[in-house]
Amino acid sequence: MKVLIIQQKMIGDVLTSTILCENIKVNIKESKVHYLINSQTKAVVENNPYIDKIVLFTPKYRKSKLAFYNFLKEIKKEKYDVVIDVYGKLESNLICLFSNAPIKISYKKWYTSLLFTHVFEYTVKGTIEVDRAIESRLKLLSPILPEAKNFIKKPKIYLTEKEIALAKTFLETHKIDFSKPIIMINALGSNDKKSYPLLYMAEIINTIAEKSLGNLLFNYSPDQATDAKALYNLCNETTKDLIYFDAYPSNLRSFLGVLYHCYASIGNEGGAINMAKALNIPTFSIYSPWITKASWDFFKSESNVSVHVEDYFPEKIDGKSRKELREDSSNLYQYLKPSLIDKKLKIFLSHKFITNK
Repeated sequence: MKVLIIQQKMIGDVLTSTILCENIKVNIKESKVHYLINSQTKAVVENNPYIDKIVLFTPKYRKSKLAFYNFLKEIKKEKYDVVIDVYGKLESNLICLFSNAPIKISYKKWYTSLLFTHVFEYTVKGTIEVDRAIESRLKLLSPILPEAKNFIKKPKIYLTEKEIALAKTFLETHKIDFSKPIIMINALGSNDKKSYPLLYMAEIINTIAEKSLGNLLFNYSPDQATDAKALYNLCNETTKDLIYFDAYPSNLRSFLGVLYHCYASIGNEGGAINMAKALNIPTFSIYSPWITKASWDFFKSESNVSVHVEDYFPEKIDGKSRKELREDSSNLYQYLKPSLIDKKLKIFLSHKFITNK
């Protein structure tokens, strides 16, 4: 069986859908699994032993209709037996259609029954021990794995020994003290609608510094450097002494190597939190008001903790659409004051995994 799984989108989505690759390879021994993803997300799936081929969707396919058409012809040549469209947008629908695969699987929309042989409702409320983003994905496997049980539910990132060693060398060149815990601070979200207010985040970082006395690293994208520096300047002087602001990996794969050496990943929820979980690094995540916590709060435990404004003020969230919450995110963030988070955060920081990795 030759299978194409399509998951174009952000890093967290791409990483989560690798569980489909693994479950297929484990349960269908002679299967070949190809994974179609956006090119900028490749780093989180490199070296994954359950992916036979990574198919990269590059920006040129969006810019040029001819390039996209040629890409579709290449997909058709592969003669897939099964295509699973996790992304579920026009782009991926066309890829499915052109594949001519006998089995085409995706989520249910008003038109998808015309394009796909099997469609499934996206899970509204999880009924198994994982949250709905994972459960919804596992549903898509039922047409080809109807008898399978005990699905693998946790995505993993595979680093080489060389990458781990290089990351340690990188940290050593920045004078990181390995006798103290290294904590990754997810300083900013992917955009301002997913970023905890800087003034509030500075208070959170001060608490982390006070309780852990560890080495603090900042995670942010290059285009966010100005905001990241502003956040650094809002921290108190004692905290600043613990922040290694210039210990900034040059690429995503290098970042993963650095993250491997961290005791925890704390801050804005997003791809970095998902990557930490996939490396078994403890996480404390702050959700944006417009992100549905029930979809992405994987593997809740004392080592994976999260907060959302709905935890404290559910009436501020109830009945509002995702669009309304997104537009009002700046105002809603104001309710999630550091004083509300403080107790949970201090309990998280008190656990032995922060001091004894």
